[in-house]
Amino acid sequence: MRPPGWQPRLIALDIDGTIVHERNPPSPRVLAAVREIGRHAVVTLCTGRTVLGVGHVLDQLELGAHPHADRYSDVEHTTVCSNGAVVLDTGSRQVRYAIRFEPGPVVAAVREALPGAVFGCEEVGVGQRVGAPFPGGILAGRVRVVDEAELLREPTPKVVAYWPHGTPAEVAERMAGVAVPGAEVTLDHELPWVSMVPEGVSKASALAGVARALGIDRADVLAVGDGDNDRAMLRWAGLGVAMGQAPPEVKADADEVTGTVLEDGLAAVLERYL
Repeated sequence: MRPPGWQPRLIALDIDGTIVHERNPPSPRVLAAVREIGRHAVVTLCTGRTVLGVGHVLDQLELGAHPHADRYSDVEHTTVCSNGAVVLDTGSRQVRYAIRFEPGPVVAAVREALPGAVFGCEEVGVGQRVGAPFPGGILAGRVRVVDEAELLREPTPKVVAYWPHGTPAEVAERMAGVAVPGAEVTLDHELPWVSMVPEGVSKASALAGVARALGIDRADVLAVGDGDNDRAMLRWAGLGVAMGQAPPEVKADADEVTGTVLEDGLAAVLERYL
């Protein structure tokens, strides 16, 4: 239980379904709340997007070096990308580190569960190499269609699978109980989409590293999200808040539930601490 007057020192925010809805920009209310809370706490975006997909959101939110960085040993803002596998320096937009794994075993396991799935492997700071075309606008950066040998040749921080033959519910049903070697698997509740990063990697693991670097205890962390890839982060944070449109299993992992993204649920949470 948080003490009376509790204030978060580190705030971790998912992007899609939390800050923005589909391709729309953040609402004026959300923008104002995030910018203002950034004057009092460190704000870290924690997203499944690649480093190429976060830049315009960082610009909109005006996130950069913390105005009171001296309180945090001159540690700059950090952005967690690719479900924790890639960490970006928010101010310089330089990659701090990327954790990679071999895509071959991952692709084989998911292909068996989802015949006809299309796979993509992230190339950090460049784009994606894919085995076949993805729907337009889903992947950021340069997208190269390659043969199987090239798709699997290089280690990658994240593998994505798009299954054009079914719904998110059908993907979840087929993936239930599937062992994907050496990977952490998360599903999308709006698209027939599977994301895989190296085993032991998650938004929570990356956020824990950010907190350690800043000298901030997990009890002083607020996290807000709406997806399967947010569940570990919501459980780890001192206060985990699920968005109102989140699936039931995500809400069950949170300490509380706010309004939907269309209701500016994120702003409602942040405004309590302004």
